[in-house]
Amino acid sequence: MVLSEQEIVKRKALEEIISLGINPYPAELFHVNASTKDILKNYEKDKLGYKDISIAGRLMSVRDMGKACFAEIQDESGRMQIYVRRDDICPGDDKTIYDSLFKKLIHLGDIIGLTGYVFTTKMGETTLHCTSLKLLSKSLKPLPVVKVDEDGKTHDAFSDPEQRYRMRYLDLIVNPDIRDTFIKRSKMISFMRNFLNEKGYLEVETPILQPIHGGAAAKPFTTHHNTLDMQLFLRIANELYLKKLIVGGFDAVYEFAKDFRNEGMSRFHNPEFTMLELYVAYKDYLWMMNLMEEMTEKMCIAIHGSSEVLVGNNTISFKRPWKQYTMKDAILEFAHVDIESSSDEELIASATNLGIHVTEKMGRSKVIDEIFGLTVEPKLIQPTFITDYPKEMSPLAKNHRSQKGLVERFEVICNGKEICNAYSELNDPIDQRKRFEEQLILSNKGDEEAMQLDEDFLRAMEYGMPPTSGLGIGIDRLAMIFTNSNSIQDVIFFPQMRPENNP
Repeated sequence: MVLSEQEIVKRKALEEIISLGINPYPAELFHVNASTKDILKNYEKDKLGYKDISIAGRLMSVRDMGKACFAEIQDESGRMQIYVRRDDICPGDDKTIYDSLFKKLIHLGDIIGLTGYVFTTKMGETTLHCTSLKLLSKSLKPLPVVKVDEDGKTHDAFSDPEQRYRMRYLDLIVNPDIRDTFIKRSKMISFMRNFLNEKGYLEVETPILQPIHGGAAAKPFTTHHNTLDMQLFLRIANELYLKKLIVGGFDAVYEFAKDFRNEGMSRFHNPEFTMLELYVAYKDYLWMMNLMEEMTEKMCIAIHGSSEVLVGNNTISFKRPWKQYTMKDAILEFAHVDIESSSDEELIASATNLGIHVTEKMGRSKVIDEIFGLTVEPKLIQPTFITDYPKEMSPLAKNHRSQKGLVERFEVICNGKEICNAYSELNDPIDQRKRFEEQLILSNKGDEEAMQLDEDFLRAMEYGMPPTSGLGIGIDRLAMIFTNSNSIQDVIFFPQMRPENNP
């Protein structure tokens, strides 16, 4: 391991700290009774309440003044100024803690604990006057130091996206504003969980390792179970297991699930992603459209204080009601292709004219999906329902009650991408078997995303599943909108990355 000059300095400091009889990684509790945010927000209103304060955090800057210094400490909630004077933390003759430890051996990035009282400097800055100091963790790598010059230009910022995603821990230290992204994401999930719990729906867990990949059209990751000597798949969806619970007698179940799809990576795709899936018995897709609108609008108001959110240059409104198109009408309006009356050959010709590369592995449904993704999705910025899909696109959805060849399905497209998918769920086991068999034909043609025939699911269906509506929401994509993030990697703490030693 080759160490940088600063790393060598830090390691030598570690050795000297230990030689002073100081444990650089102490085990005992350090009691924290305040946060920097709390102090900065409330000190002026309650000055008497901040006379005996203990805070802990990372040392982020130091301005040395000889026998005293001003510095900045950063905890989870923010940064604040501290004032350290030698005679205060070393009241006796021994000034070792200040002269040797604080001035020479404690560096930026080290985690320290401080006690003292809060005051306001002559410059009007709320500051903690330290009366004691304790090293809690010695850092061995230097922090990137972000500098802003007199012209307001930032230098040495930790801003390279790949490095930020790869070392999210360092990104959170140096760019603490990004914490707000993940706090909002957490609030989204908490809101949805509370919203569904208040309706009496049950949160459940289903298997991640599955013997058959089903519930969605996607290429799976495979693995091997040594004891059972069998191939397993990381789930691409949890839909079929949740429907089995509906068969078993639960009226409404939901799960926040980690799903895995072995597909391309982009600013809208990560191979590991989070879904909310909800299934409610005795409901249909029209009822689920209302629930999706209600939950999302209320969530936006709860998080942003408004039903509107700024995404890039667009103000997106989740205020109900949302606009609606049928799949047929949307493609006809934006692509000028009539998918209902077009033969397979005509559909392929239309796709080719639009610049879509059509292969013999692609069935009719895949061609329609490609046309929709190219011509319709990017133009739908406000939340929009796309309803009534062709039957061949939706092997798990119920036949439309009045339109032959269609199924009762909707997706919500927002900011140019799908954020949710929902059906009136197919509960006819004979029809379901037929649809699975049609998927097998596509699979045999080479479609790696075609669904597999799941005999256990069909057996469960044969015991009778009540009419049910199901909904799947892509948490990561919705979080991109709610946090005004440009990439899915910005809303996932640790997105998938190539190994560092690979080009």
